[in-house]
Amino acid sequence: MSAEDRRERGAMTINLMGREFRVACPEGEEKQLQASVEYLNRKLKEVRDTGKVTGNERIAIMAALNIAHEMMSNNGKGNGAAFDGAAYRRRILAMQETLDSALAADQENLF
Repeated sequence: MSAEDRRERGAMTINLMGREFRVACPEGEEKQLQASVEYLNRKLKEVRDTGKVTGNERIAIMAALNIAHEMMSNNGKGNGAAFDGAAYRRRILAMQETLDSALAADQENLF
């Protein structure tokens, strides 16, 4: 399924660790969202593959902590890239929506 097939009315369907989620996506930011999804998927899989963390909620929290640590460690270093607070806020909001959806889905499976 192409990104265009998955996009409708300000939202996209994304896939994280084999599960689909509908998330808000402003028009024109589809590629950035997809890149964020791919990055988050890599981080989630890295945490899961260590075998030290089980459960989707814990995996998501550890991946979020790892990403936050990366961001904090790279902020201000001479990598030539300026810090774009608005871009980080958009990415964080997209990740929060994804995590909220994942946690809500897991809660439904508990009962």
